[in-house]
Amino acid sequence: MKDIQAVILTAGKGMRWLPLTLTCPKPIFRIGSFSILEHNLDELRSIVKEVVIVVGYQKEKIQALIGEEYKGLRIRYIFQKKQLGTAHAAQKAVPFLRGRFILMNGDDLYDKNDIKNCLQEFPCVLLKKVDNPSSFGQVIVKNGLVKKIAEKPKKMVSNLVNTGLYFIDKSVFDYKIKKSSRGEFEFTDYLKKMIEVRKLYFKVAQNWLPISYSWDILRANQFFLESMQSHHLGKIEKGANLKGRVYIGKNSIIKSGAYIEGPVYIGENCQIGPNCYLRSFTSMGNNCLIGQAVEIKNSVIGNFTHIAHLSYVGDSIIGNNCNLGAGTITANLRHDRREIKSMVKGKLVSTGRIKFGGVLGDFVKTGIGTLIYPGRKIWPHKFTLPNEVVKKDIK
Repeated sequence: MKDIQAVILTAGKGMRWLPLTLTCPKPIFRIGSFSILEHNLDELRSIVKEVVIVVGYQKEKIQALIGEEYKGLRIRYIFQKKQLGTAHAAQKAVPFLRGRFILMNGDDLYDKNDIKNCLQEFPCVLLKKVDNPSSFGQVIVKNGLVKKIAEKPKKMVSNLVNTGLYFIDKSVFDYKIKKSSRGEFEFTDYLKKMIEVRKLYFKVAQNWLPISYSWDILRANQFFLESMQSHHLGKIEKGANLKGRVYIGKNSIIKSGAYIEGPVYIGENCQIGPNCYLRSFTSMGNNCLIGQAVEIKNSVIGNFTHIAHLSYVGDSIIGNNCNLGAGTITANLRHDRREIKSMVKGKLVSTGRIKFGGVLGDFVKTGIGTLIYPGRKIWPHKFTLPNEVVKKDIK
């Protein structure tokens, strides 16, 4: 299997992730100690020797993070100048492919055992059983073979959905396809042509995590923190109280009166406390400051972000280099306990979550006493006034 190559598609702009992707390509968004792309490369290390990464949007940031070699993997970059769809992106890699290869999305999280399982048949697509398949391409199967692919049908036809990972070869590009109704060349249209004339096998994934929307970050964060081990590489003052699994990065200090309920991940050079409360499934990057009377619950906090005093952050995603003024509150629950909706590409979309706070891009600053309604977003470099109530997204 070592002769197999992998192709990862990372060129897209991640419009459903706004405002986070205005300053950071989705594949290199960090969850705890690693980015999405780094995780997928780690899962491929025991399977392939070379990975072709199709880049486009903010390609320099991806190349700077990954480099030309990643933990023994050879990395080749292919530039997609115009993002014309997944089929167009995959085609860019064709001149550099030797034979059979793995094709996968760069912004979902895959598991090496699922990938290896997919390699047991050829050609093969990795599927996943889900409770709510309406947001995905649904796949009808029979006798171990794919029979039909339906892209987000209005009525459910199957609870098996396409994960976007395939084990194929260059012959798939011999079929002729046209632009879809979205104005893009879709890779699944190649598969629809394929199953008319040849067999397409499938395997069912166990640990695929789609990260289609910004709130999916919280689910992925929880998944990884559940398997995290405790490491205390910083300083813990007398009077700090740690429960459960807590990772503390180098040169970080947990001050007296801090109460931490794991699993919690704290990066390097952070100052936590005094007298703050970090609740389970909180993950923060490096160089963060969490101060007096701050409570954080089930949230992802970026690098160099300061939440200095008297604030509450719940079920939220906070970007890099943010500063939350005293008394900033993210409201994360409706009074009627209905699912929270959030604006995506001009439309209100249900998050599927009863609890969901705010999404703040990089370099956001909030004035003292700011209140952020559930599901609201603040674009990078924006700020709020003292006592401002954020009822609509701030762009």
